[in-house]
Amino acid sequence: MRRSVILITGANGEIGHGLVNHFGRTSDHAILALDLKPLDDSLKCSGVDSIVGDILDDDLIQRIVSEYEINAIYHLAALLSTRAEYTPDIAHRVNVEGTLNLLKLAHEQSRWQEREVKFLFPSSIAVYGLPDRATKDRAGRLREEEWNLPTTMYGCNKLYCEQLGRYYALHHRQLAADRTPGGIDFRAVRFPGLISAETMPAGGTSDFAAEMVHAAARGEPYDCFVDEDARLPFLVMPDAIKAMTTIAAAPKENLTQSVYNVGAFSLSAGEIRDRVLGAFPDARVSFAPDRPRNCIVNSWPADIDDSRARREWNWSPDYDVDKAFGEYLAPGVRNGLRNP
Repeated sequence: MRRSVILITGANGEIGHGLVNHFGRTSDHAILALDLKPLDDSLKCSGVDSIVGDILDDDLIQRIVSEYEINAIYHLAALLSTRAEYTPDIAHRVNVEGTLNLLKLAHEQSRWQEREVKFLFPSSIAVYGLPDRATKDRAGRLREEEWNLPTTMYGCNKLYCEQLGRYYALHHRQLAADRTPGGIDFRAVRFPGLISAETMPAGGTSDFAAEMVHAAARGEPYDCFVDEDARLPFLVMPDAIKAMTTIAAAPKENLTQSVYNVGAFSLSAGEIRDRVLGAFPDARVSFAPDRPRNCIVNSWPADIDDSRARREWNWSPDYDVDKAFGEYLAPGVRNGLRNP
């Protein structure tokens, strides 16, 4: 008999860590954790199966089908923004073709189980593309449908996957004589920059904030790759987990769209430096902007409008900027250094 599970791809990543721990504490369903590397020892516990493999491997997908019944998919595996710019062809295969493989898996599972399979997808503010900082400053908080003109391969991948998910949820097999509606309940969260106290940054262009905090805690100097005035919206990792699990639990009839912004606070790199110095007075932070990466950050919004998420599925972050730095980041990173 196939085991009933929640599938989490990219389980070793920042969001993956949080979701595995969350469902390990709260869910009646077992977890199937998939990653290119063996699952971290800290995540191995009762009720968690792990598979080392590639989402592009068709044989692996068939193995999962033969051994497990998938109740929901949290598809986190991706090549992040900085690396994606260096290897755009690989990024497209991983981020788009990998997502397509998982959507096809979800559709197949829904037909066998004769019910919808939820598909949760972390998107990104990289889907936005503002032409310059002056336009960014004028634009203010962006809604989901504004300035969807990404300038990075990662942003293009994420925007296209949002549309793929909407297609599979609403229009897949629309010309088939035996077409039945639904099958996939696709829900995406557009994340701002994410900062985690537990895991190291993994190659995102917004990671200057997390890198600054972790370097300060280790007593290492940090040269920030954007200028002091570069501004982005941010969210700490516990709120990212909250967003994914809250939208997953929301009644479908409350949702008017498949993609939602979420946010908590907006800071410039200089303001982050000041916060870091407040927590780590001996921190050594300087600014050495890398022009191409600085331009990418300038193309992303200074803040995002998440009013639809707040209205339709009661989104509300637990951490404002003071609580994020004072109660989560500074003590969390210090504790991690004491207990590696």
